[in-house]
Amino acid sequence: MQATYHKYILNFKHPSGTSRGILTEKETWFLILKKNGITGIGECGILRSLSYDDRPDYEEKLKWVCEHIDLGMEQLWEELREFPSIQFGVEMAFRSLKAEDPFLLFPSGFTRGKESIPINGLVWMGEEQFMKEQIIQKIKEGFRCIKLKIGAIDFKTEISLLKFIRKEFPSEEIEIRVDANGAFKPSEAMEKLKRLSELELHSIEQPIKQGQLQEMAALCVKTPLPIALDEELIGVTAVTEKQKLLQTIQPQYIIFKPSLIGGFKGTEEWIDLAREQKTGWWITSALESNVGLNAIAQHTFTLNNQMPQGLGTGGLYTNNFEAPLEVENGNLWYRSTKQWQFNL
Repeated sequence: MQATYHKYILNFKHPSGTSRGILTEKETWFLILKKNGITGIGECGILRSLSYDDRPDYEEKLKWVCEHIDLGMEQLWEELREFPSIQFGVEMAFRSLKAEDPFLLFPSGFTRGKESIPINGLVWMGEEQFMKEQIIQKIKEGFRCIKLKIGAIDFKTEISLLKFIRKEFPSEEIEIRVDANGAFKPSEAMEKLKRLSELELHSIEQPIKQGQLQEMAALCVKTPLPIALDEELIGVTAVTEKQKLLQTIQPQYIIFKPSLIGGFKGTEEWIDLAREQKTGWWITSALESNVGLNAIAQHTFTLNNQMPQGLGTGGLYTNNFEAPLEVENGNLWYRSTKQWQFNL
């Protein structure tokens, strides 16, 4: 078996605002396996400044993986606990190599184009008018669940935006999720959660920064608005650590980004623990190209979670790969008649 890795820069169609700044491009890496004339493709989707494996020896570790590819998927995955995005790329590449089609990793009703996955419509941070335009557009496109990034502009402005949606669309028509990306201070978080809960929101992701376990636990006990953990999971790699985190915080929901938590296997470890605690969960992409998004979507479908998932990021880039993935009326479809165009 031969293995190579390749860097690829994805360019955003529009600068995209988060609480960590404005994104104009996104770096990703592809792991390509070749054996007996068959090719396997995996994506290592790193998010600089957020991923646990954002470290100087990242490319060196990719090189090491290629040199030790004969160890096989299971052993490599265990060796890569400190590199969750590479774990995911390795899992994807080996599955792709074994599949009859390199992009059909989990054949199902989804990949046959018979069934779809409900997703949320993502509204990026920005000026009030820009955010309002996005909200109107998402509702026109048929989304029944909208996720707003908050925490970067004035809180009063964000409240007025949410009131604008609620005035036009009651909670029975449109579900609203908000993501603070850790923007609230612990001292102010409860007051802000009370204000937000008055608008009949579904949940809030990561109200305070990760790593403040006792403060987050205290919020989850008293919160008037369900809390979902997101960044809190990053860097928690051992199963015993995962269990301790969930038992300590006891969140209402958990959000899984496979590129940040060790791919399919890492996600399933978390899901097993969430089910033990009867904690709700859903899956979100982490700005991967369509290659990674495709793998996440196919795996997600097999998990039979009926909640809207966070898989609507395929149209963000000017130089994404042509894929059969298509969003229609707030659902992600795999149009099996469409062809992939993957060219590095």
